[in-house]
Amino acid sequence: MAGNWKMYKTAAETTRFLEQFRPLVENSRHCEIVICPPFPNLPAAVAAAQGTRIAIGAQNLFWAKEGAFTGEVSAPMIRAAGCSHTIVGHSERRQYFGETNETVSKKTIAALDAGLTPIVCVGETLEHRESGRTEAVLLDHCQGGAASLTAHQFSSTILAYEPARAIGTGKTATPEIAADAHRIIRDFARRVHGPQAAENLRILYGGSVKPDNIKSLMAQPEIDGALVGGSSLDATSLAWIVNF
Repeated sequence: MAGNWKMYKTAAETTRFLEQFRPLVENSRHCEIVICPPFPNLPAAVAAAQGTRIAIGAQNLFWAKEGAFTGEVSAPMIRAAGCSHTIVGHSERRQYFGETNETVSKKTIAALDAGLTPIVCVGETLEHRESGRTEAVLLDHCQGGAASLTAHQFSSTILAYEPARAIGTGKTATPEIAADAHRIIRDFARRVHGPQAAENLRILYGGSVKPDNIKSLMAQPEIDGALVGGSSLDATSLAWIVNF
């Protein structure tokens, strides 16, 4: 269960959130919990989560280790800050900042090389779905972001299906539609990396996940977890999702 805070909260608000959130999930052993705050809040999040099972991740990274790349943050810097995960290729990065399959692939490899677990996002837009291109887009994203990985690299990667039409819109994909997309992704993993890799692959669903729909989503065997946006900003709400 991963929370993507996007561009919300200050460092002080991050600390307060985790102070509220920690006791609500201290007995939650059935899943991994990852919180992904904005870059400036990572040190505060790492400090507030110390001694708990709550992992901290970044929302993005750059593929080079260092260099003249003003405004960028590298995987080794994120790792040195105490993070264990990073989101890669979120639909908003594709939509607003020109992310492509090539940049997603380079960032995924950079994250793995630094010892971070990448949460690689794939998913179609409303236009893609209405034109019957969902499967083609998913396979294109998977091919671009995961096909070049070695078996070992792939085993350390999490994929997240996040249909862009459901991000921040309140229009969650039905559990059945989400499960169908997850099956396409898992079939891809089976063809490229083999049956064991496909079975072990964790695929998260992201797109208007809320306390009132998490149970029906997680009832689908193909859905292994959630990448939660707006609902992850409230400690009680996210705890409810974690403890569904």
